[in-house]
Amino acid sequence: MVHDLLLVFVGLLIGAVIGFFLARKYLQKYLKKNPPINEKMIEVMMTSMGRKPSQKQVRQVMNQMSKYM
Repeated sequence: MVHDLLLVFVGLLIGAVIGFFLARKYLQKYLKKNPPINEKMIEVMMTSMGRKPSQKQVRQVMNQMSKYM
């Protein structure tokens, strides 16, 4: 009885560890293929708000966003 519970617990633990690493690898691959935001997106967003951003402003926004990601 205890042996069976121990096997189930170990199986769940191994499955959780394998699932974690597979999910991590998938997420890294997804973010590399589809980055969350880039300089062009920031420029379009600022332009849609009615201002023409300079390259310096775009880089400042990128630095601020990367600090919080």
